[in-house]
Amino acid sequence: MGEGTYPVGRVCGGKRERQQVRVGAPDPSLMSVSGMAAVTELCDRLGVVEAVDAAVGPIKLRGRGAGAGELLVGLAAAQLAGEDFLVGLDRQRADVAGQALAAVPGLASTTAAGLARRFTDSQWTDVETGLARVSERVLERVSVAQRTRLCLSATIDVDATDVEVYGSKKRAVRYNHQGQRCGRPHVASWAETQTVLAAELLSGNDDPRSHAAGLLRRALAALPSQVRRGRVRLRADAGYFAGELARVAFWEGVEFAIGAKRIAPLWRLLTGIKESDWADAIDMDGAQVAVADYRPDWWPLATAVLIRRVRLDISQVSADPRSRRRRTLHPDQRALPLEELADADAIYGYSFVLTNLDVSTKDKAAQVEYWYRHRTVIENVFRDSKHGAALRHLPSGYSEINTAWMWGALLAATMAAWLHQLTATEHSDGHLSGWGTRQGKAMIATLRHRLINVPARLVSHAGQPTLRLPPGHRLLAEILARLRTLPTLP
Repeated sequence: MGEGTYPVGRVCGGKRERQQVRVGAPDPSLMSVSGMAAVTELCDRLGVVEAVDAAVGPIKLRGRGAGAGELLVGLAAAQLAGEDFLVGLDRQRADVAGQALAAVPGLASTTAAGLARRFTDSQWTDVETGLARVSERVLERVSVAQRTRLCLSATIDVDATDVEVYGSKKRAVRYNHQGQRCGRPHVASWAETQTVLAAELLSGNDDPRSHAAGLLRRALAALPSQVRRGRVRLRADAGYFAGELARVAFWEGVEFAIGAKRIAPLWRLLTGIKESDWADAIDMDGAQVAVADYRPDWWPLATAVLIRRVRLDISQVSADPRSRRRRTLHPDQRALPLEELADADAIYGYSFVLTNLDVSTKDKAAQVEYWYRHRTVIENVFRDSKHGAALRHLPSGYSEINTAWMWGALLAATMAAWLHQLTATEHSDGHLSGWGTRQGKAMIATLRHRLINVPARLVSHAGQPTLRLPPGHRLLAEILARLRTLPTLP
């Protein structure tokens, strides 16, 4: 301490002793999830429970108690609040004040597990029909301009993700190619809205290609009828390189772009492409695209190959022949050691896409490649379902309960997307300013922090329930005000 300086406590007359905090009696009017009021309002305005119940039908003999819609909405609401396991339903149930705002009050973990085991395989498919009806209601409630854009063109993304599990007694899970014991949610999503159209829970060793055609048909059935009458396109990565999916898309009037595995016939196409045939890719440095005439047997006649090459620096290439980027190199370069590869005039990584979209000019080919590159939109659905909801694990040994858990997570991600579509601010260019980072669509983790898991006191004035929120929390009031302007169900 320098000369002429004194401790702050000394100047102020000494440090004040902090008083001890006492713990008083619990206040039953306090809750931890005040934002659940917005989730409940959303479900009521759209009739989510009723739509699922009407599509699935009864799952038990007696008429009282929770049904299919209440089960899935209850699971989704619990996961939106951050619950990771079925027992989280019991924690939500113990919040007396919070149950007054819950979309499905009183749902216990044992009840949920028992109800899930009553579902038949066909009833899981009927869940998609119920959610399709809700998607139609959302489309009816957005602005005219937004509805026109959504009906003009729709993109269906198909992909699968692995969910690692532990325990040898879990049913319907297998080891994948990485040696992980896992289940495999197989999902088709509507890219423009980031909502789930169809889904199924496979085992870790199931090949999604054998299920992709059926999943596509169900996804098309789940699209709103107005959207189905417009232009519909399909995107899938190289894991779906199969003629059956392309043929089904063609028969259904759907344009497709499916990634191709790097097989020998595709590498031979590069010898027939001149340097002048390449065109710069959109918004991707060092990338170029070209088109070649190639169609595998039994693919639709209009199929062409869209090729993208990306110039790489030697520092971006691994010496390990199993590395992902090295496998994109031309076979002649892939076999070279790094020392000889560094002496090459240019190093390119190649990707191939089979498509029946219009790629007749360089500009059109670049546009198609740019659109196909955004197939990773479905990864946002997986990320939200895993890290926002709780699809990062499967909680039960019974496959039916795990399927219900998967649908709860996917429904939670879909609810977040519906909330964005219905409450975000629309700009003249069609952009929606939401509640997330940089005014984009809010992921579940952001909604949980800013909206759902906000403590509040529930009081009553003249019979009207009123939430007392902490200072500075205004998002719930704004979202509720926007939701309550929507038309109610007849």
